Amino acid sequence: MAGGNAIRGTRVGAGPMGEAERGEAAPRRRVAFWCAQAHETRVSFADEAEVPELWDCPRCGLPAGQDQTAPPPAPRTEPYKTHLAYVRERRTDADGDALLEEALAKLRARRGA
Repeated sequence: MAGGNAIRGTRVGAGPMGEAERGEAAPRRRVAFWCAQAHETRVSFADEAEVPELWDCPRCGLPAGQDQTAPPPAPRTEPYKTHLAYVRERRTDADGDALLEEALAKLRARRGA
């Protein structure tokens, strides 16, 4: 004769949950997206939801579009730039020389030379 609690091994809310307990599911449609590496991703959207133009591919992370023959290109990543590289973009060599001379003149004036 087995003894013990009849609900042993279950948790609150456990049981067969069907349409009666959860309610009707919203009507859905599946939309396919393709990335530049030809990965296909199918995403479910509610019928009344607006479908985005791009979706990130879960396999490679590239942007994916709905046109299989012309997927969106991979984004171009800019190489890392140092602070000096950004300064050189904004200033010419002549500007840099003028600023250096101005800073050296101030330093010399402060030192009394």
